[in-house]
Amino acid sequence: MSAKRLTRTLTCIAVLSFAATGCGLGGGSDSGDATAGGCKVDKGNVGSGKLTGEVKGNITFQTTNLKKDFGSFFNGVISDFEKAHPGTKVKWIDDPGDATFGQRTVADAQACTLPDVLNVDSPTATSLTKAGYLLNMGVKDPDAAKPFVPAFWKSSVMKDPSGASVHTVLPWYTGGIVLTYNTDLLKQAGVDPAKPPTTLFGLFADYEKVAKAGKGKFYATMANPVWRIPADWDQMNIKTLSADGKSAVFADDPRTVQWVEWMTKLYKEGAMPKDSLSSNNDPSTLYSQGKVAYGSTNPSFVRFVQQNSPSVYDKTAVGQQPLDALGHTTGAPQYIATAATSKNAPTALAFAKFLTNAENQTAWCKDPKVVIFPTTSASLNDPFFQKVTGDDPFAQARKLVAEQLKTATAYQTNISSAVQNAIVGQVQLAMQGKKSAADAVKDAQEKANELLKQSN
Repeated sequence: MSAKRLTRTLTCIAVLSFAATGCGLGGGSDSGDATAGGCKVDKGNVGSGKLTGEVKGNITFQTTNLKKDFGSFFNGVISDFEKAHPGTKVKWIDDPGDATFGQRTVADAQACTLPDVLNVDSPTATSLTKAGYLLNMGVKDPDAAKPFVPAFWKSSVMKDPSGASVHTVLPWYTGGIVLTYNTDLLKQAGVDPAKPPTTLFGLFADYEKVAKAGKGKFYATMANPVWRIPADWDQMNIKTLSADGKSAVFADDPRTVQWVEWMTKLYKEGAMPKDSLSSNNDPSTLYSQGKVAYGSTNPSFVRFVQQNSPSVYDKTAVGQQPLDALGHTTGAPQYIATAATSKNAPTALAFAKFLTNAENQTAWCKDPKVVIFPTTSASLNDPFFQKVTGDDPFAQARKLVAEQLKTATAYQTNISSAVQNAIVGQVQLAMQGKKSAADAVKDAQEKANELLKQSN
């Protein structure tokens, strides 16, 4: 499995929705039990106080579409854990991660049968936490934060049923962002490859230079704004949603209209292939053919070029994606959560910590079949990421991302595909000259709010 497919598989999980009734933490019963999400659980799983109990017994561990490519690695992790804790048994479930994954997770949660330890993305973790189904690791294990990059841990919070911010997940692995470009094409356009811009609009100005030099023979980038919304806005520190996530607010920032005006101008001037406005194709093919100056921001893309187009790889360099107003990068880590409904919560929590420790994170990130990055401080300081010799673009990308992640946060805007498509559709109309940038932004916010209102 390629890193690109892996990331897509594990991040494109439906946002869960739960009925309000029966959800919540606390509420003791006559038997001395408590409830989590309406499920009867051991009272030690909820409320205040550190989780105690022996690490023993059986637990289930669920991943998404990993067994085929990484079976030996995870079986090894499981074996090591069982040897370290005699009397434990971990059953590994590898969900195919298809379109009904979200529905199955909802059904498992409401049936009180969530796996003891499960891999979740941010939207899924947010929904499960809000409904009260996940163990509050920050309370149940006060030392849980220690291995992780402080900024990642601090920003990896979800709201519990009472609205309080809690740590119900352990950061597991994440991607990275780099600026990938064809140095020959940039030089033809009069753009200095050694001096990447620090703002998005500065990057757009370089796109314009490429358009003037390319004259339809080569381009700067792809047109479809689906690749850039809300990522560009996040980096510019434009708030896409209100603090509670219930309404769209991006039209309140005048820079949003400026961004759409730039995209419209660039499309009109030929910085992007005309037929790429509604295409979901990323730059991989055209970049590998030397027809696009800027490639994907995903570090795995650099390896893709290395493997599939050596001649273009020889002209490829990487630099810092503009940090713009935000001042640092953001990641969308995958998380490991422990079910508050687990009948062996001490064992589940111990396995979650073992799986995400520095040793195991580093080992998986070194697997040649994947391009991912760890979330523990010790892993990012490993020589694998830090000792780069020569000017190999892929090695340089790995080191650059590792440095970025030391200060990165997990604060990426999460919007549903329906909301994203509604916004993108309006921007596309502006880029085609069918409405003004100001009207497109206003209409996009109205349509986004209609959809958000339906889901709240």
